[in-house]
Amino acid sequence: MTSFYNDFFAERTELLKADGNYRTFLTLQKSAALFPVVEFHDTDGMQRSAVNWCSNDYMNMSCSDIVTARAQEVIAESGLGSGGTRNISGTTIHHRRLEESLSELHQKESALIFNSAFLANQTTLATLGAVFEQGVFLSDERNHASMIAGMQASKRPKRIFRHNSTEHLRELLQTLPLHQPKIIVCESVYSMSGSIAPLADFAELAKEYNALLYVDEVHAVGVYGASGQGLAFEQNCADGIDIINGTLAKAFGTLGGYIAANRSITEFVRSFAPGFIFTTSLPPALCAASIASIEYLVRNKHLRPLYRSHVARLREILRVKHIPFAENPSHITPVVIGDTERCKALSARLLRDFGVYVQPINYPTVRRGEECLRLTITLRHTEEQMHHLADSLASVIFTA
Repeated sequence: MTSFYNDFFAERTELLKADGNYRTFLTLQKSAALFPVVEFHDTDGMQRSAVNWCSNDYMNMSCSDIVTARAQEVIAESGLGSGGTRNISGTTIHHRRLEESLSELHQKESALIFNSAFLANQTTLATLGAVFEQGVFLSDERNHASMIAGMQASKRPKRIFRHNSTEHLRELLQTLPLHQPKIIVCESVYSMSGSIAPLADFAELAKEYNALLYVDEVHAVGVYGASGQGLAFEQNCADGIDIINGTLAKAFGTLGGYIAANRSITEFVRSFAPGFIFTTSLPPALCAASIASIEYLVRNKHLRPLYRSHVARLREILRVKHIPFAENPSHITPVVIGDTERCKALSARLLRDFGVYVQPINYPTVRRGEECLRLTITLRHTEEQMHHLADSLASVIFTA
């Protein structure tokens, strides 16, 4: 590689650092027994511990004996990797059973699994958009990068509606011919702000204006709905959603993403999507572990109300300490800082002085001025840890 290329890449990275948006990774040693307590080495090389307050492992299923034991059992039986794409030896009984489990969970005809929810969003939206020559997307302005990437890859026009605005979406739909193919794209729970979409209203609009409705439920599956089906079930509008995107990597604690939809849609994506066709499939053990996790969360319905009580208790404690977090109806609790450098400095001090690990969320993950410390509680966080978090936040926010 010539110096031109070296200098070019280095310069771009330095510009990112100068802007305050260079990302640093904390290397953690996770213990299934001790989580959410994690270990790390500080800048002096000393091993220390901290409480993780930014994990998406909401229900702690990644640490579940039931899930890990099932993975170990199938590794011993089938080995680790699948060894191929789905059409070249990469479809095992565990892949089939996982897709059946997911279609049953969402009460859809069919499901299709991918190696990540990002890939599922990007691949599905790109494939669906490309097939409709006159198609158009209607996208919430706060949609995830994976959905934006998929819509862009389709090379179809996109109309952006104001965040969670039924009125603005209706206005845009009224400008389009009824027969024109349309795909409304939104999330159910927005991962940074914690806002929740009016899915029932969107479903009514989709029906009225002859549009498909595509909903990303990655932060909702396992956490909402009587059996963990997501917010579509909680809002009693699952039948009005044509395609649900979900993940296995958050509340279910494993890895992978999926879509659930009518069989005609999943068969089309399976047959025409390069991101599915040419990707080696998930390890069979991960599929089997995911099934065990789904079944456990479906059976244990009390865990979702228990989790929501944890969220409510954390917020009560934060209010007592006057911690300025953004109120919302979801489980995500953003403490808005509004400045990149201050957000990074507060995060570093929390880790160094108080053993609190919460990653700063800066641009482009959020808009400039919306930089925050995004708190996510899990079922394993204790009352003592909640109080410690609130005391630590008060110490850094009100003295910085």
